Amino acid sequence: MAAIFVFFLISGFCSILYEIVWLRLGMAQFGVTTPLTSIVISSFMAGLGIGAWAAGRVARPGDLSPASALRLYGLSELLIGIAAVVVPREILWGRVLLERTGWSSSSAYYAGSGVWFALTLAPWCACMGATIPLAMQAMKGLRSGKAGASRHAFSYLYLANVLGALAGSVGALAMVELYGFHGTLARGAGLNFLLAASAVTLSFFLSSLMNEETPVNREPFTSMRARWPLLLLFGTGLTSMGMEVVWIRELTPYVNTLVYSFACILATYLTATYMGSTLYRGWLRRRGNQPIQVAFWIWPLLGLLEVLSLWSCDPLVSISVVSRVFVGIAPFSGLLGFVTPMLVDLWAGNDPDRAGRAYAVNVAGCIVGPLLAGFVLLPFFGERWSVLLFSMPWLAGAIVPARSLQEAANKKIAWHRIAALVTLAMSVALAFTTHGFADRFVHRVVLRDNTATVIATENTMGRKRLLVNGIGITVLTPITKLMAHLPLAFLGRPPKNTLVICFGMGTTYRSMLSWGIPTTAVELVPSVPKLFWFYHSDGPALLNSPLSRVVIDDGRRYLERTNEQFDVIAIDPPPPVEAAGSSLLYSKEFYATARSRLQPDGILQQWLPGGDPVVAAAVTKALMESFPYVRTFRSIEGWGTHFLASNRPLPLWSAKELLRQMPPSAVKDMMEWGPASTPEDELGAMLKNEISPASLIAPDPTSTALTDDRPVNEYYALRHGAF
Repeated sequence: MAAIFVFFLISGFCSILYEIVWLRLGMAQFGVTTPLTSIVISSFMAGLGIGAWAAGRVARPGDLSPASALRLYGLSELLIGIAAVVVPREILWGRVLLERTGWSSSSAYYAGSGVWFALTLAPWCACMGATIPLAMQAMKGLRSGKAGASRHAFSYLYLANVLGALAGSVGALAMVELYGFHGTLARGAGLNFLLAASAVTLSFFLSSLMNEETPVNREPFTSMRARWPLLLLFGTGLTSMGMEVVWIRELTPYVNTLVYSFACILATYLTATYMGSTLYRGWLRRRGNQPIQVAFWIWPLLGLLEVLSLWSCDPLVSISVVSRVFVGIAPFSGLLGFVTPMLVDLWAGNDPDRAGRAYAVNVAGCIVGPLLAGFVLLPFFGERWSVLLFSMPWLAGAIVPARSLQEAANKKIAWHRIAALVTLAMSVALAFTTHGFADRFVHRVVLRDNTATVIATENTMGRKRLLVNGIGITVLTPITKLMAHLPLAFLGRPPKNTLVICFGMGTTYRSMLSWGIPTTAVELVPSVPKLFWFYHSDGPALLNSPLSRVVIDDGRRYLERTNEQFDVIAIDPPPPVEAAGSSLLYSKEFYATARSRLQPDGILQQWLPGGDPVVAAAVTKALMESFPYVRTFRSIEGWGTHFLASNRPLPLWSAKELLRQMPPSAVKDMMEWGPASTPEDELGAMLKNEISPASLIAPDPTSTALTDDRPVNEYYALRHGAF
């Protein structure tokens, strides 16, 4: 029994590791988009559900011996290890295949990538889902010093799996920093191969461990024939995964967009789930062989604990960030960790077939939840109503008690009803007395879509800001103007076509258009360009210009699919430089794509807002290994760095010579906010801020170029001594 527990602990570790890495590898090939994330997670979960259902059918009582079940479990772990190596290659093959189709529209590309991911991930993930029914069959009749370990096998394995996933959610961060994505997968595969060998070896000794005197319980309790546990399992899956999407939207303003922030949310969820499952296992031991009964007031309590996140994310509540995450996530997740394995044990007993079906139903809810939250509730109703809508079915239990309640004594019914109604009243109170993050801004415009909540705001001093999911993206600054004017002036000829990746307030895009040339802007968040008017009064007119084109897409993915050639490509990645996924706009692989989309004498402008010496050196090396000519300039405000990279030498012109390259409309735009008093002084200040690329590498000369596989800007905790 202890061996099987360890098997599932390691298996859970590897599974969450693969999910994290496969998702990131998918982003590198197909774009950092909400639809892609949903496709990957849905394919992953669908595979789990299919595998659990199919393995449950195979492991029907009498159809498969425990030893054979353990060998099949070992085979599943072997295939999972193979998947760690094969899936990255399949993802790459899919990208190559889709490029050959010539699809340029986002909808066709999403559909194609969705089909490919489903075909890629689902079969391998089915092996992961198959492990629980197979292990349950292997555990039947085992002698165990742990009461109830084999009698309620699902919750026993569920507990181990959650503990492993918790370790994996944290361990993945350190492993990626040390070994990169592919090195991490290789080490995970090694663990799966070890599990496979251990399980097959153990299967040959299984017959000596069987308890022949104790009849195996092949049927669940007769009271478990009702279908309501399956409905509740679908609901717990839908709510748990749907609320994860909502929590990220609610908590991002406080925890930031770092990979460690998202890992903190996931780790809190898994820790609480593990604690809830542990309490359930202890509750089972105390009950002995008594049938499982569920008090109906537990469901309204689940709804109340969901609504608790509205209080923890209220900006007027003065608590620490850690407290916000814990209060908003842990109580609800802990209760889910208790009731989910309880419902499976309740309906399935020790039957692997029924356990597989119950788990598949729960996984089906896990698929629907994120899709419902990301594409319906959050875009149309916002964070507050999304929480309330997810909680309403559970809170309804306070008004419509379960049928089984009628079998209890009248006095007990009264107390249960009172408890349920109290939870309902507390939920309503929280819903109407708490505030959302946007409420902290008096002058604001709020737009929501399936990617983000976008806030345009202006303070009493007239300073305007753009916030995406509560994170400040940019302000009105001459830095963003010079992202356009500096490379265009160095071009040395009239430009014909330019590209801006990351729209922001639209300042760089507006400056490009001031040259009177066709300009394309690519923006990931659909609501961001809709606020162009808030920051620039001429925004609507510029968007309607025949020279203007705004594309809602991932910038890297757009470059990979387009056949256009640009004179200048200006890249302004979202801050901070450590943001999750940002390395995909700083890596050598990205620069190779950008170089192929530049005219022979074209110029790439890369903005680096900050970062430690390792990041600065890695980005500089990535550019220098991708382009033969690179020049670097400190910004006109003294922070951040402009990189100009090209396939031909950049002329050593003076400010006066650069100024001669600019049309009057561009000069006027450049000087709109200063800070210099004349155009020549403005450009002269930039030229005086030039630094050598070698000076950026010197603080960390041993660093390697930033690549997709080693995103040193995102994974830094070990070198900063955080672990």
